[in-house]
Amino acid sequence: MAHTGRTRGLLLGLVSALLFGIATPASKQLLASLPATVLAGLLYLGAALALLPIVLRRKGERRREQDGGGGAPAQERKRPDRRNQLRLLGAVFFGGVAGPVLLLLGLERAQAASVSMLLSLETVATAVLALLFFREQMGRWTWIASAGVVVASGMLAFDRGVPSLIGALLVLAACVAWGLDNNLTAVIDGFTPSESTFWKGLIAGVVNLSLGFALHRTGLSGAWLWALLVGALSYGMSITLYIHSAQLIGAVRSQMVFATAPVFGVVGALAWLGEALVPLQLGAAALLAVALLLLSLERHEHEHVHEAVEHEHSHRHDEGHHLHQHEGLPASHRHSHRHRHERLIHSHQHWPDLHHRHQH
Repeated sequence: MAHTGRTRGLLLGLVSALLFGIATPASKQLLASLPATVLAGLLYLGAALALLPIVLRRKGERRREQDGGGGAPAQERKRPDRRNQLRLLGAVFFGGVAGPVLLLLGLERAQAASVSMLLSLETVATAVLALLFFREQMGRWTWIASAGVVVASGMLAFDRGVPSLIGALLVLAACVAWGLDNNLTAVIDGFTPSESTFWKGLIAGVVNLSLGFALHRTGLSGAWLWALLVGALSYGMSITLYIHSAQLIGAVRSQMVFATAPVFGVVGALAWLGEALVPLQLGAAALLAVALLLLSLERHEHEHVHEAVEHEHSHRHDEGHHLHQHEGLPASHRHSHRHRHERLIHSHQHWPDLHHRHQH
Protein backbone atom coordinates (compact mmCIF):
# COMPACT_ATOMS: atom_id res chain seq x y z
CA MET A 1 0.00 0.00 0.00
CA ALA A 2 2.74 2.43 0.92
CA HIS A 3 4.73 1.18 -2.07
CA THR A 4 1.79 1.95 -4.41
CA GLY A 5 1.51 5.50 -3.11
CA ARG A 6 5.26 6.05 -3.43
CA THR A 7 5.34 4.74 -7.00
CA ARG A 8 2.38 6.89 -7.99
CA GLY A 9 3.99 9.92 -6.38
CA LEU A 10 7.28 9.33 -8.21
CA LEU A 11 5.59 8.89 -11.59
CA LEU A 12 3.41 11.98 -11.15
CA GLY A 13 6.48 13.98 -10.18
CA LEU A 14 8.35 12.77 -13.27
CA VAL A 15 5.56 13.77 -15.68
CA SER A 16 5.31 17.10 -13.89
CA ALA A 17 9.05 17.59 -14.41
CA LEU A 18 8.76 16.83 -18.14
CA LEU A 19 6.01 19.39 -18.66
CA PHE A 20 7.76 22.05 -16.61
CA GLY A 21 11.16 21.38 -18.14
CA ILE A 22 10.04 22.16 -21.69
CA ALA A 23 8.71 25.53 -20.48
CA THR A 24 12.24 26.96 -20.21
CA PRO A 25 13.21 26.76 -23.91
CA ALA A 26 9.67 27.72 -24.89
CA SER A 27 9.77 30.77 -22.62
CA LYS A 28 13.22 31.72 -23.92
CA GLN A 29 11.76 31.98 -27.40
CA LEU A 30 8.65 33.85 -26.22
CA LEU A 31 10.79 36.42 -24.40
CA ALA A 32 11.81 37.72 -27.83
CA SER A 33 8.21 38.92 -28.25
CA LEU A 34 6.93 39.54 -24.72
CA PRO A 35 8.26 41.33 -21.59
CA ALA A 36 9.01 39.01 -18.66
CA THR A 37 6.13 40.24 -16.47
CA VAL A 38 3.60 39.95 -19.30
CA LEU A 39 4.84 36.46 -20.17
CA ALA A 40 4.65 35.39 -16.51
CA GLY A 41 1.06 36.62 -16.34
CA LEU A 42 0.05 34.79 -19.51
CA LEU A 43 1.71 31.56 -18.40
CA TYR A 44 -0.27 31.49 -15.17
CA LEU A 45 -3.51 32.62 -16.78
CA GLY A 46 -3.04 29.72 -19.18
CA ALA A 47 -2.74 27.43 -16.18
CA ALA A 48 -5.98 28.80 -14.73
CA LEU A 49 -7.85 28.43 -18.02
CA ALA A 50 -6.68 24.84 -18.40
CA LEU A 51 -7.92 23.94 -14.93
CA LEU A 52 -11.20 25.84 -15.02
CA PRO A 53 -13.21 22.90 -16.48
CA ILE A 54 -11.79 20.56 -13.81
CA VAL A 55 -12.67 22.97 -11.01
CA LEU A 56 -16.20 23.52 -12.37
CA ARG A 57 -16.75 19.78 -12.78
CA ARG A 58 -15.62 19.16 -9.21
CA LYS A 59 -17.95 21.90 -7.98
CA GLY A 60 -20.84 20.18 -9.76
CA GLU A 61 -19.89 16.83 -8.22
CA ARG A 62 -19.93 18.37 -4.75
CA ARG A 63 -23.36 19.84 -5.39
CA ARG A 64 -24.69 16.42 -6.42
CA GLU A 65 -23.04 14.83 -3.38
CA GLN A 66 -24.76 17.31 -1.06
CA ASP A 67 -28.06 16.49 -2.79
CA GLY A 68 -27.45 12.82 -2.00
CA GLY A 69 -26.57 11.65 -5.50
CA GLY A 70 -23.60 9.55 -6.63
CA GLY A 71 -21.48 7.16 -4.64
CA ALA A 72 -19.37 9.73 -2.83
CA PRO A 73 -20.22 11.00 0.65
CA ALA A 74 -23.08 13.48 0.94
CA GLN A 75 -21.87 16.13 3.33
CA GLU A 76 -21.47 19.88 3.37
CA ARG A 77 -18.02 21.12 2.54
CA LYS A 78 -16.50 23.41 5.15
CA ARG A 79 -14.66 26.56 4.17
CA PRO A 80 -10.86 26.09 4.39
CA ASP A 81 -9.58 27.50 7.68
CA ARG A 82 -7.45 30.62 7.97
CA ARG A 83 -4.20 28.65 8.20
CA ASN A 84 -4.80 26.93 4.87
CA GLN A 85 -5.98 30.17 3.27
CA LEU A 86 -2.71 31.80 4.33
CA ARG A 87 -0.75 28.82 3.00
CA LEU A 88 -2.47 29.20 -0.36
CA LEU A 89 -1.86 32.96 -0.35
CA GLY A 90 1.83 32.36 0.37
CA ALA A 91 2.02 29.77 -2.42
CA VAL A 92 0.38 32.23 -4.81
CA PHE A 93 2.87 34.99 -4.00
CA PHE A 94 6.07 32.96 -3.88
CA GLY A 95 5.22 30.36 -6.53
CA GLY A 96 2.97 32.35 -8.85
CA VAL A 97 4.24 35.93 -8.72
CA ALA A 98 7.83 36.11 -7.45
CA GLY A 99 9.19 32.80 -8.80
CA PRO A 100 8.22 33.05 -12.49
CA VAL A 101 9.10 36.74 -12.83
CA LEU A 102 12.54 36.19 -11.29
CA LEU A 103 13.11 33.16 -13.51
CA LEU A 104 12.17 34.97 -16.71
CA LEU A 105 14.33 37.96 -15.83
CA GLY A 106 17.24 35.56 -15.30
CA LEU A 107 16.40 33.72 -18.53
CA GLU A 108 16.77 36.98 -20.45
CA ARG A 109 20.41 37.08 -19.32
CA ALA A 110 21.51 33.45 -19.80
CA GLN A 111 21.17 30.46 -22.14
CA ALA A 112 18.12 28.24 -21.73
CA ALA A 113 20.26 25.14 -21.12
CA SER A 114 22.22 26.83 -18.33
CA VAL A 115 19.09 28.20 -16.69
CA SER A 116 17.40 24.80 -16.95
CA MET A 117 20.20 23.20 -14.97
CA LEU A 118 20.48 26.06 -12.48
CA LEU A 119 16.84 25.38 -11.60
CA SER A 120 18.01 22.16 -9.95
CA LEU A 121 19.03 24.39 -7.04
CA GLU A 122 15.32 24.59 -6.25
CA THR A 123 15.75 21.12 -4.74
CA VAL A 124 18.30 22.38 -2.25
CA ALA A 125 16.14 25.36 -1.32
CA THR A 126 13.14 23.08 -0.80
CA ALA A 127 15.14 20.69 1.39
CA VAL A 128 16.66 23.40 3.59
CA LEU A 129 13.33 25.15 4.09
CA ALA A 130 11.59 21.82 4.79
CA LEU A 131 14.13 20.98 7.50
CA LEU A 132 13.98 24.43 9.08
CA PHE A 133 10.27 25.19 9.01
CA PHE A 134 8.12 22.25 7.83
CA ARG A 135 9.07 19.27 10.05
CA GLU A 136 10.36 17.03 7.27
CA GLN A 137 13.10 14.50 7.91
CA MET A 138 15.81 13.47 5.45
CA GLY A 139 17.44 10.06 5.48
CA ARG A 140 20.89 9.06 4.26
CA TRP A 141 19.90 8.44 0.66
CA THR A 142 18.02 11.73 0.43
CA TRP A 143 21.09 13.60 1.70
CA ILE A 144 23.32 11.83 -0.84
CA ALA A 145 20.83 12.45 -3.65
CA SER A 146 20.63 16.13 -2.66
CA ALA A 147 24.42 16.38 -2.81
CA GLY A 148 24.33 14.84 -6.28
CA VAL A 149 21.84 17.44 -7.46
CA VAL A 150 24.01 20.26 -6.07
CA VAL A 151 27.11 18.92 -7.82
CA ALA A 152 25.22 18.50 -11.10
CA SER A 153 23.88 22.05 -10.81
CA GLY A 154 27.37 23.38 -10.24
CA MET A 155 28.68 21.51 -13.27
CA LEU A 156 26.04 22.95 -15.55
CA ALA A 157 26.10 26.45 -14.11
CA PHE A 158 29.59 26.91 -15.56
CA ASP A 159 29.46 24.78 -18.70
CA ARG A 160 30.16 27.81 -20.92
CA GLY A 161 31.69 30.15 -18.40
CA VAL A 162 30.08 31.93 -15.47
CA PRO A 163 26.64 33.29 -16.40
CA SER A 164 26.06 36.93 -15.68
CA LEU A 165 26.05 37.51 -11.93
CA ILE A 166 22.68 39.25 -12.03
CA GLY A 167 21.11 36.45 -14.09
CA ALA A 168 22.45 33.73 -11.78
CA LEU A 169 21.23 35.57 -8.68
CA LEU A 170 17.79 36.02 -10.23
CA VAL A 171 17.51 32.29 -10.94
CA LEU A 172 18.71 31.49 -7.41
CA ALA A 173 16.08 33.84 -5.96
CA ALA A 174 13.43 32.12 -8.09
CA CYS A 175 14.55 28.76 -6.68
CA VAL A 176 14.14 30.03 -3.11
CA ALA A 177 10.67 31.38 -3.93
CA TRP A 178 9.63 28.05 -5.43
CA GLY A 179 11.15 26.20 -2.48
CA LEU A 180 8.76 28.07 -0.19
CA ASP A 181 5.91 27.39 -2.60
CA ASN A 182 6.72 23.65 -2.69
CA ASN A 183 6.61 23.30 1.07
CA LEU A 184 3.43 25.33 1.44
CA THR A 185 1.53 23.38 -1.23
CA ALA A 186 2.57 20.05 0.31
CA VAL A 187 0.69 20.84 3.55
CA ILE A 188 -2.40 22.60 2.15
CA ASP A 189 -5.69 20.86 2.85
CA GLY A 190 -9.21 22.11 2.26
CA PHE A 191 -8.31 22.74 -1.38
CA THR A 192 -7.92 20.06 -4.03
CA PRO A 193 -4.71 20.23 -6.12
CA SER A 194 -6.70 21.53 -9.08
CA GLU A 195 -8.37 24.23 -6.99
CA SER A 196 -5.16 25.48 -5.42
CA THR A 197 -3.43 25.55 -8.81
CA PHE A 198 -6.41 27.33 -10.40
CA TRP A 199 -6.47 30.08 -7.79
CA LYS A 200 -2.71 30.42 -7.92
CA GLY A 201 -2.85 30.75 -11.71
CA LEU A 202 -5.75 33.20 -11.74
CA ILE A 203 -4.46 35.54 -9.03
CA ALA A 204 -0.81 35.39 -10.06
CA GLY A 205 -1.74 35.78 -13.73
CA VAL A 206 -3.81 38.90 -13.13
CA VAL A 207 -1.16 40.43 -10.84
CA ASN A 208 1.73 39.78 -13.21
CA LEU A 209 -0.20 40.85 -16.30
CA SER A 210 -1.32 44.07 -14.61
CA LEU A 211 2.27 44.73 -13.56
CA GLY A 212 3.43 44.08 -17.11
CA PHE A 213 0.93 46.52 -18.59
CA ALA A 214 1.96 49.15 -16.05
CA LEU A 215 5.66 48.79 -16.88
CA HIS A 216 5.56 48.11 -20.64
CA ARG A 217 3.62 49.24 -23.67
CA THR A 218 2.59 46.00 -25.33
CA GLY A 219 -0.32 44.85 -27.47
CA LEU A 220 -2.00 41.61 -28.51
CA SER A 221 -0.02 39.27 -30.74
CA GLY A 222 0.19 35.62 -31.73
CA ALA A 223 2.74 35.12 -28.96
CA TRP A 224 -0.09 35.53 -26.44
CA LEU A 225 -1.76 32.33 -27.63
CA TRP A 226 1.50 30.39 -27.49
CA ALA A 227 2.17 31.70 -24.00
CA LEU A 228 -1.29 30.62 -22.83
CA LEU A 229 -0.73 27.15 -24.31
CA VAL A 230 2.66 26.78 -22.63
CA GLY A 231 1.08 27.93 -19.37
CA ALA A 232 -1.76 25.41 -19.66
CA LEU A 233 0.63 22.48 -20.07
CA SER A 234 3.81 23.47 -18.25
CA TYR A 235 2.23 25.35 -15.35
CA GLY A 236 -1.39 24.13 -15.13
CA MET A 237 -1.00 20.40 -15.58
CA SER A 238 2.57 20.32 -14.25
CA ILE A 239 1.77 22.10 -10.99
CA THR A 240 -1.33 19.98 -10.39
CA LEU A 241 0.67 16.79 -10.86
CA TYR A 242 3.41 18.14 -8.59
CA ILE A 243 0.92 18.87 -5.79
CA HIS A 244 -0.45 15.33 -6.06
CA SER A 245 3.12 14.03 -5.88
CA ALA A 246 4.04 16.20 -2.88
CA GLN A 247 0.97 15.07 -0.96
CA LEU A 248 1.90 11.43 -1.60
CA ILE A 249 5.65 11.50 -0.91
CA GLY A 250 6.40 14.86 0.74
CA ALA A 251 7.88 18.11 -0.55
CA VAL A 252 11.56 17.10 -0.45
CA ARG A 253 11.10 13.77 -2.26
CA SER A 254 8.70 15.15 -4.85
CA GLN A 255 11.11 18.01 -5.44
CA MET A 256 13.94 15.52 -5.94
CA VAL A 257 11.91 13.87 -8.71
CA PHE A 258 10.98 17.28 -10.08
CA ALA A 259 14.71 18.05 -10.21
CA THR A 260 14.85 16.05 -13.45
CA ALA A 261 13.01 18.95 -15.17
CA PRO A 262 16.31 20.60 -16.20
CA VAL A 263 17.21 17.51 -18.21
CA PHE A 264 14.07 17.94 -20.28
CA GLY A 265 14.81 21.66 -20.50
CA VAL A 266 18.28 21.00 -21.90
CA VAL A 267 16.90 18.53 -24.44
CA GLY A 268 14.34 21.15 -25.49
CA ALA A 269 17.03 23.82 -25.76
CA LEU A 270 19.08 21.55 -28.02
CA ALA A 271 16.22 20.45 -30.25
CA TRP A 272 14.19 23.67 -30.28
CA LEU A 273 16.67 26.51 -29.91
CA GLY A 274 19.67 24.84 -31.49
CA GLU A 275 21.95 25.39 -28.50
CA ALA A 276 25.14 23.32 -28.61
CA LEU A 277 25.56 20.22 -26.44
CA VAL A 278 28.70 19.87 -24.33
CA PRO A 279 29.96 16.72 -22.53
CA LEU A 280 29.54 18.41 -19.16
CA GLN A 281 25.79 18.54 -19.69
CA LEU A 282 25.66 14.80 -20.37
CA GLY A 283 27.64 14.11 -17.21
CA ALA A 284 25.34 16.29 -15.12
CA ALA A 285 22.25 14.64 -16.61
CA ALA A 286 23.65 11.22 -15.69
CA LEU A 287 24.37 12.44 -12.16
CA LEU A 288 20.79 13.67 -11.80
CA ALA A 289 19.53 10.26 -12.93
CA VAL A 290 21.71 8.54 -10.31
CA ALA A 291 20.42 10.93 -7.64
CA LEU A 292 16.83 10.01 -8.52
CA LEU A 293 17.69 6.30 -8.30
CA LEU A 294 19.27 6.79 -4.86
CA LEU A 295 16.16 8.60 -3.69
CA SER A 296 14.02 5.58 -4.55
CA LEU A 297 16.19 3.41 -2.26
CA GLU A 298 15.22 5.27 0.91
CA ARG A 299 13.22 3.34 3.51
CA HIS A 300 11.73 4.80 6.68
CA GLU A 301 9.64 2.68 9.06
CA HIS A 302 8.76 2.87 12.76
CA GLU A 303 5.76 2.90 15.08
CA HIS A 304 4.05 6.30 15.01
CA VAL A 305 0.89 8.01 16.19
CA HIS A 306 -1.76 9.73 14.08
CA GLU A 307 -3.71 12.13 16.26
CA ALA A 308 -7.40 12.74 15.55
CA VAL A 309 -7.79 15.31 12.78
CA GLU A 310 -10.39 16.56 10.33
CA HIS A 311 -9.34 17.80 6.89
CA GLU A 312 -9.91 17.49 3.13
CA HIS A 313 -7.62 16.13 0.44
CA SER A 314 -7.44 13.54 -2.34
CA HIS A 315 -7.34 9.98 -0.90
CA ARG A 316 -8.17 6.29 -1.33
CA HIS A 317 -9.36 3.67 1.16
CA ASP A 318 -6.81 0.92 0.47
CA GLU A 319 -3.73 2.58 1.99
CA GLY A 320 -4.34 1.97 5.70
CA HIS A 321 -5.19 5.48 6.91
CA HIS A 322 -8.66 6.32 5.61
CA LEU A 323 -10.89 3.92 7.48
CA HIS A 324 -14.26 5.61 6.96
CA GLN A 325 -16.64 3.85 4.58
CA HIS A 326 -18.66 4.88 1.52
CA GLU A 327 -21.41 2.56 0.34
CA GLY A 328 -20.84 1.42 -3.22
CA LEU A 329 -17.46 3.14 -3.58
CA PRO A 330 -14.48 0.85 -4.36
CA ALA A 331 -11.60 1.16 -1.91
CA SER A 332 -9.20 1.91 -4.78
CA HIS A 333 -11.25 4.87 -6.06
CA ARG A 334 -9.45 8.20 -5.52
CA HIS A 335 -11.74 11.01 -4.39
CA SER A 336 -11.73 14.14 -2.26
CA HIS A 337 -14.00 15.31 0.55
CA ARG A 338 -13.79 16.51 4.11
CA HIS A 339 -13.31 13.59 6.52
CA ARG A 340 -12.21 12.80 10.05
CA HIS A 341 -9.40 10.53 11.27
CA GLU A 342 -9.60 8.94 14.70
CA ARG A 343 -6.42 8.49 16.71
CA LEU A 344 -4.36 5.62 15.28
CA ILE A 345 -1.09 3.93 16.25
CA HIS A 346 0.65 1.63 13.77
CA SER A 347 3.95 0.90 12.02
CA HIS A 348 4.73 0.85 8.29
CA GLN A 349 7.02 2.38 5.69
CA HIS A 350 6.15 6.02 5.15
CA TRP A 351 7.34 9.30 3.72
CA PRO A 352 6.44 12.79 5.03
CA ASP A 353 3.09 13.19 3.29
CA LEU A 354 0.07 14.97 4.79
CA HIS A 355 -0.38 12.22 7.39
CA HIS A 356 3.26 11.73 8.39
CA ARG A 357 4.69 14.99 9.68
CA HIS A 358 5.32 13.70 13.19
CA GLN A 359 8.46 14.51 15.17
CA HIS A 360 11.43 12.11 15.30
